[in-house]
Amino acid sequence: MHEPNYDSFKRYSRQILFQPIGKNGQEKLKEKHVLIIGAGALGSGCAEILARSGVGTLTIADRDYVEESNLQRQQLYTEEDASTSLPKAYAAEQRLKQINQSIEISGLVTDVTPEVLERFSDVDLIIDATDNFDTRLSINDFCQKQNIPWIYGACLGSYGISYNFIPGKTPCMSCLLEQIPLTGATCDSEGIIAPAVQMVTSIQTAEALKILTENWDSLRTTLLSFDLWNNERSEIDVSVLKTDSCLSCGANPDFPYLKYQHQTKAAVLCGRNTVQIRPGSPHQADLSHWESVFQGLGYNTRRNSYLLSVSLEKPYRLVCFLDGRVFIHGTNDIQKAKSIYYRFFGS
Repeated sequence: MHEPNYDSFKRYSRQILFQPIGKNGQEKLKEKHVLIIGAGALGSGCAEILARSGVGTLTIADRDYVEESNLQRQQLYTEEDASTSLPKAYAAEQRLKQINQSIEISGLVTDVTPEVLERFSDVDLIIDATDNFDTRLSINDFCQKQNIPWIYGACLGSYGISYNFIPGKTPCMSCLLEQIPLTGATCDSEGIIAPAVQMVTSIQTAEALKILTENWDSLRTTLLSFDLWNNERSEIDVSVLKTDSCLSCGANPDFPYLKYQHQTKAAVLCGRNTVQIRPGSPHQADLSHWESVFQGLGYNTRRNSYLLSVSLEKPYRLVCFLDGRVFIHGTNDIQKAKSIYYRFFGS
């Protein structure tokens, strides 16, 4: 770990002066490891706050890359990142290392599956910054199995929501989803404003600091939601929703969302008119080889060290990643996306 040439006490002095954290809490932060899943609007904001706060180890996992439409609200990224289609996890890692060189920061360019989660059984906290409930349910079961707290967050338009899941104490996400209706709206149909993002990241990271400094009595126990534009705010006590029969957190847990049959192989990406196809067996893709193949078929390509972009017949475009994943841009139809994928990569 690189040690900067300035006094770390001075760096965090204003945070240390905050009595609930103090010197003892700052030392605890230094020893903790946080996994942030998703490096979009919420993930990049949470990552920056926790890096500046002095959390000792941060891992940021994300499957996507930076695009121009991200720059309105995803605070770690630049126009250059977008123009070069830099993977978000890598771009976040590089930027955060410029912000704080005294902590460990790792960017992981991957789709977060149960197999990936198993590599992080020793983290102290997971922050949800994803855009889909398939991944969240996997996070939920993993955290229940490994007894790891995690913080849910989501935002859309001017609305935001967050909840702290503490295994053994609170209901889990599966419990909540039995009673709380979900919306089918996306940021593509409803849009999103940056202040809503900032509010959710502030809520998530405030709760994260409480957990990491072990200020358990200060932890919020309610499901919090707000609408900044309509000046609305609510907190709901959801503790009664915890059930003994829940297969994720009940008396006889089975952790169903960690099983193969519950793992999505094709997923529509939120607000992107894009489908991700993930091969059944992850593998290292030879991007140079595929670039030659597509160029031989007469398609225009663009490649960097992390991905290969291929312009197909309009409106379709492929983006191939090193871990074998492929984005099919230009459709939200999974079957259409699969047909395009199989056309080039087989079944």
